[in-house]
Amino acid sequence: MGYEFIALLMFSSMMVLLLTGKRVFGAIGFVAVVAALALWGDGGSEVAFSAAMKLMKWYPLLTLPLFVYMGYMLSESGLAEDLYRMFHVWMGPLPGGLAVGTIGLMVAISAMNGLSVAGMAIGASIALPELLRRGYDKIMVTGVIQAGSSLGILIPPSVVLVLYGMIARQPVGQLWLAGVFPGLLMAGLFILYIAIRCRLQPELGPALSREERAQITWAERFSLLKAGVVPLFIFFSMTGLFLMGITSLVESSAVGATAATLAALFKGRINRHVMEETLRKTLGISCMFMWIILAALCFGAVFDGLGAVKAIEAFFVDRLEMSPWQVLILMQVSFIIMGMFLDDTAMLVIVAPLYVPLVGALGFDLVWYGVLYTITCQIAYMTPPFGYNLFLMRAMAPPEITLRDIYVSVTPFVLIMVLALVLVMVFPQLALWLPQWHYAR
Repeated sequence: MGYEFIALLMFSSMMVLLLTGKRVFGAIGFVAVVAALALWGDGGSEVAFSAAMKLMKWYPLLTLPLFVYMGYMLSESGLAEDLYRMFHVWMGPLPGGLAVGTIGLMVAISAMNGLSVAGMAIGASIALPELLRRGYDKIMVTGVIQAGSSLGILIPPSVVLVLYGMIARQPVGQLWLAGVFPGLLMAGLFILYIAIRCRLQPELGPALSREERAQITWAERFSLLKAGVVPLFIFFSMTGLFLMGITSLVESSAVGATAATLAALFKGRINRHVMEETLRKTLGISCMFMWIILAALCFGAVFDGLGAVKAIEAFFVDRLEMSPWQVLILMQVSFIIMGMFLDDTAMLVIVAPLYVPLVGALGFDLVWYGVLYTITCQIAYMTPPFGYNLFLMRAMAPPEITLRDIYVSVTPFVLIMVLALVLVMVFPQLALWLPQWHYAR
């Protein structure tokens, strides 16, 4: 039996197990361990053990529970509500201003969170009811919240990029910095689209009435600016100190978690319920990620041992005579198709042992590819019929927003994401300039 056939058998077995509804880490880890024992006998058990030791020794993994804790602390303590009130007052007088403010809220939450699910929950519970009450078009605002929440997996501190860094063996600090400009570019394109469309069709996003604006004094407006101080304080204490070289990556995550706790304590938002919910969710998410990383490392070790990556590279480049760029585009299309059925973590774990080494063998930068992967995940999240974000929004939205409304709402934002993906592919320095500049210092 050839190694190519064994690799194909492993991959197909894993997909069959996933289709049965088994947990991602269980399906992947089981196939990896069985294949290792079948190929190398008792010595194959060392593969899983070695992967576990590698995981335990990976110091940056400490950032994972700390950033997850920080995101849930901000969500559970209600600090996002104050932030949205600030955007509501300052951006409301403009056509579509509240929708623009919602994107601003999502960027701020992404810079303090790293999870798209938390952004979706905050947007659907805080921003969506207010936008609908103000007469905003339900289809447009549904798309705004889905698009804005997707920024959480690209703008640092992205938990997804931490996971990619572990599996691809790339520095998480460089990956974070690589996600800054593409994330802000995408947010800027969202805002530009909302502003232009609401300018042409004011009924889609009516501005605050003159009477409402008169009720808000300038003293109250400036007072509300204090809500923006908290996110800036947390972001600077975490990312700013890291960029200045004062703290390491792990130290910055600890500083961010501490700053979020102090901010919630200062606001009087911490109680027993908040702490219990935050710690319980942090433990659950962190354990899930660790099991997935362990399974991916084990599967990747067996795949590397088989030489499957070189066989696949030879198949595409030599037999099919495809150029490296054609292979790369084919990978991105496959991500979008898988994203109709799987979340970003499952997609990465399933194809990372295959794609990441292949990308490196084709001569592409793996930090740059991490950004491409993340943007493609954002697109896949919002691609009908089974995009992950679509069903999250359906579960959180009020009854008057139908599934058809949700499908229609994402179309312009998916096109904007595709444009951002193309720009980053054509101009790699959009992602690579900041990490290269910072680490060159």
